[in-house]
Amino acid sequence: MRLFVWLFRAFIFFTLFAFALNNQHVATVRWFFGVEWNAPLVIIVLAAFAGGCAIGVLAMLPAWWKHRRVARRVAPPAAAAPAAPAAAPPPSDFGPEHPPREGL
Repeated sequence: MRLFVWLFRAFIFFTLFAFALNNQHVATVRWFFGVEWNAPLVIIVLAAFAGGCAIGVLAMLPAWWKHRRVARRVAPPAAAAPAAPAAAPPPSDFGPEHPPREGL
């Protein structure tokens, strides 16, 4: 599975790299009041993507803050929680040579 993930990442990288190499021509972005910006097309596309990501994150911030406030209200403070005995991990079907993984 890891091989497929790395192959997919390599495919995405080389596709974007080929896109960048094929779009090196200078393009003009015309703003308001006669302001113009001349840059390679790939830079303009990258700037538009980065701007869209930034706007998306800023749009999600109020929801993230709301969920943090709700989670803090619902969860008891760590000091007030009684100490629970450590539970044994659930048995694995794969045996000890295949421990569970975290993340990718």
